[in-house]
Amino acid sequence: MDIGQRLEQELEQAVARAAGPDCPPILAEALRYAVFPGGARIRPRLALAVAHACGNENPLAALSAASAIEILHCASLVHDDLPCFDNAALRRGKPSVHCAFGERTAVLAGDALIVLAFEWLAVRLALSPDRLAPLTRIVASCVGGPSGICAGQAWECESQIDIVKYQRAKTGALFAACTMAGAAAAGYEPSQWQSLGFAIGEAFQVADDLRDVAGSAEELGKPVHQDETHHRPNFVAELGFDGAMAHFDGLLADAMAAIPACPGAEQLGLQITAVSRSLVTGLSSRTVAA
Repeated sequence: MDIGQRLEQELEQAVARAAGPDCPPILAEALRYAVFPGGARIRPRLALAVAHACGNENPLAALSAASAIEILHCASLVHDDLPCFDNAALRRGKPSVHCAFGERTAVLAGDALIVLAFEWLAVRLALSPDRLAPLTRIVASCVGGPSGICAGQAWECESQIDIVKYQRAKTGALFAACTMAGAAAAGYEPSQWQSLGFAIGEAFQVADDLRDVAGSAEELGKPVHQDETHHRPNFVAELGFDGAMAHFDGLLADAMAAIPACPGAEQLGLQITAVSRSLVTGLSSRTVAA
C-alpha cells in the first residue's frame, strides 16, 4: 500500500474513534470535515520520511505519531480560521469549519481533535511504552506553551510581536515535532533532529508569506493577504519579495546542512528540497505588483 493511502487509512481509523455512533451528529460531521479531504499532508509525510531515513524499525510508532501530528494540525486550522482570530471563510478550497457548522461546533471540533491526537497515540502505542512516552512528550511540547503552536497563536494577541519567537512557535514547532517524532519512532535521539525541523518550518513560513502576497485564493484554497489584513509580521513586508525568496533559499540550505547522519540522509534531502521548492514554484514579484 502506498504510504499516502496508509496514512489516510490511519487517519480514517482515528477519526472514526471520535466520530462514532454515540457522538452528536453535527460534531461527528464537523470532525470528518476538518480532516478530510486533507491538503498535501506535508507534516505527517515529513515525520514518516525521517523515520524511513533512520531505518524505521517501528513502523506503527512512526505512523501513529505522524497521524497524531496531522490531527493536531487540522485542529489548529479549525481554531485559526475562527472569527476571533483570522475570520477566514475558506480552507482547503471549501468553507471553513465555523462557516459550515457554526462557531460553537468549530470550537468543540478543534478541541475534540486535540484530545483525539493524544488518545490515538495512547491507543496505538499501548504495547510500546518505550516509544509512547517520548513521542507524547515531543508532540505535546510542540503544541502547547511556552513555544508550541498555541504560543504562536497567542503572540497574535500581544501588542508587540517578537517575530522570531512568533514564527518559530506558530510554524516551526510542529515541523520540529515531525522531525523529532520521526527520529524517536525509529529509535534515534530526537534532539539531534530539532534544528532540521525548525529550518524547514521557517522555510515553510517564508513560502507561506510569499504565497499570501503573490498567490491567489483559488490556487491556495484559502484567503490571501491575511497578514496585511490582520497587521501581522510577514517576511515579504520585512525583506521585500526578492529578499524573502533569498531567505527561503538560505533556509533550505540550512535544512540540508542540518540533516543528521542516518542511512537515508541523501534521499531525505532530495525529498525535502522537492517539496519545499514546489511551494514557491510560479511565484514572482510581478504577481505582487499586479
